[in-house]
Amino acid sequence: KSEWAVPLLGFPISSSPYRTLFCFVVTCSPNVCAVQKLIGTNRKYFTNCKQWYQRKICGKSTVISYECCPGYEKVPGEKGCPAALPLSNIYETLGVVGSATTQLYSDRSNLRPEIEGPGSFTIFAPSNEAWASLPAETLDSLVSNVNIELLNALRYHMVNKRVLTDDLKHGTTLNSMYQDLPIQIHHYPNGIVTVNCARLLKADHHATNGVVHVIDKVISTTTNSIQQVIETEESLETLRAAVAASDLNSLLESEGQYTLLAPTNEAFEKIPRETLNRILGDPEALRDLLNHHILKSAMCAEAIIAGLTMETLEGTTLDVGCSGEELTLNGKAIIANKDVLATNGVVHFVNELLIPDSAKTLFELAQESEVSKSTDFFRQAGLSSHLTGSEQVTLLAPVNDVFKDGLPVVDSNMKNLLLNHIVRDQLSSKYLYHGQKLQTLGDKELRVFVYRNNLCIENACIAAHDKRGRFGTLFIMDKMLTPPSGSVMDVLKADHRFSTLVAAIQSAGLTENLNRPGTFTVFAPTNEAFRAMPQGELNKLMGNAKELANILKFHVADEILVSGAVGALVRLKSMQGDKLEVSMKNNVIHINKEPVAESDIMATNGVIYAVNSVLQPQASRPQERGDEPADPALEIFKQASALSKVKYKKISHSPVYTRLLARMKENSGGF
Repeated sequence: KSEWAVPLLGFPISSSPYRTLFCFVVTCSPNVCAVQKLIGTNRKYFTNCKQWYQRKICGKSTVISYECCPGYEKVPGEKGCPAALPLSNIYETLGVVGSATTQLYSDRSNLRPEIEGPGSFTIFAPSNEAWASLPAETLDSLVSNVNIELLNALRYHMVNKRVLTDDLKHGTTLNSMYQDLPIQIHHYPNGIVTVNCARLLKADHHATNGVVHVIDKVISTTTNSIQQVIETEESLETLRAAVAASDLNSLLESEGQYTLLAPTNEAFEKIPRETLNRILGDPEALRDLLNHHILKSAMCAEAIIAGLTMETLEGTTLDVGCSGEELTLNGKAIIANKDVLATNGVVHFVNELLIPDSAKTLFELAQESEVSKSTDFFRQAGLSSHLTGSEQVTLLAPVNDVFKDGLPVVDSNMKNLLLNHIVRDQLSSKYLYHGQKLQTLGDKELRVFVYRNNLCIENACIAAHDKRGRFGTLFIMDKMLTPPSGSVMDVLKADHRFSTLVAAIQSAGLTENLNRPGTFTVFAPTNEAFRAMPQGELNKLMGNAKELANILKFHVADEILVSGAVGALVRLKSMQGDKLEVSMKNNVIHINKEPVAESDIMATNGVIYAVNSVLQPQASRPQERGDEPADPALEIFKQASALSKVKYKKISHSPVYTRLLARMKENSGGF
């Protein structure tokens, strides 16, 4: 309605810091409060701007309604709620604000004279629905002894001073009028205010002798710490033993405001016995496990109206949310009993154990992630002991998509390759640096490459955040690694596709350059590339050693660029001096707009890309073409033919394991 305006947390629009913003939405009106009502229930929330735009509570849709703010009423013909109601005492105010049951019990317990008389009080008055929802046994015990039990219960809802919502600060306590026992206040960033985990429904109803706040539960006294809650609950017997073994008793007895997500006996029983015994027998893993169940601040269930991330004492985070009436942890409705209040926080019982990564083996980390097929692969290769024991290693595990066509057969070559996916020492990717050398269990040396858009180890790049376990770290890789074996020249000689190129390099006097230590990226023309050249152009090139060297240097950059580092466009300076443009189009690497036939052929001093064309710098492109090859070219071809027949030592150089294995078998006689 145009006469209503949207306020902030139940305050009149005129006093809201968002008044100007909301005036663009509706016409400003005095003393009007917006309320979100959960569809299909009687639950209402005085809304703030964040909730307003979401229009959902725990995933359920809400409708926005408007009503007069506390202490005001409508006047026919006037906008908003301009008329201020006369103040009355607390007893009379209870009947006005929807807490008639509290008013009735105040009368029956002889509290009425006190809250009608002089003074300055605050009462957190349970709504009529809150009283009706009490268990019958509890309610009977109160009303059967009105002068003691009921009176004491009501006085515990009272504070002997006027306290408005501005005074209800997060994490504070108020002394109640029953034996000065504390009432815990939490004022959350989303605007929700709780009193002993009961939500404030209607706030700041002024009275002549104080203020009334309506809450959604009947609150009770609490004298137990979190540790004492654990000790008195039979369903937490296993947790009790675990806490004692990890020396966390003192923390859970100390002052503070924590949330304990207390795993029940049932939760522990769901864990495989071998896993549970391993954790219970490892003090560090056990402490991490328990700290993962303790949040750094008290979080009452009523404060959770949407998903949020909360930090644990272990340093990790949990996704806490809700779905309808149920609380969720990491998206699962596993909270069996909520809001067990303690003097130093709140306890929620959970029926599943939350095991942090830091308490898991590498095998467990991998099985629960997108590299589960890799664990099957390592198990088939007989390498499980490296993933389940206390050996400090880092597993470079390819994602499942690498094995979409199935796992290859495990033989001795494959086992050696898998050993080179296990790095000695437990690493963290954030400490890796460019040029770093990593030693594998297969006695290979792997290089680290740091790029603007990726972090790579040889030809494989890290595809997701690390998972750091108890003894090992899991790196999720985008492909299988191919450890380098031999220099650029060794690799080229071992591959019959490059026999013409090898002969050209030797004729140009560049062999020593590509054998020495370095960081080369070589765009290697295949035999097919040379055959595709016009005869006259090829003749001229092969007959001029200087020009041949110039062209070949144009195919080499003095830095290593693996395919995972190639984005839209990367420019490299060639050894000839001109720029090379490397780009990615439709998942295919292009060099100077020419598609690459094969990427990431790794060498100890660089990386090779197979290309089916000979690249030419602008200044060297020939203007004339002959028809017949000259004698020097024929000589080069004779050298290439001879090279293709020479047997070389077997070199593993394919960037994917299928090509790698095929060549291993093909070259078993030795090139």
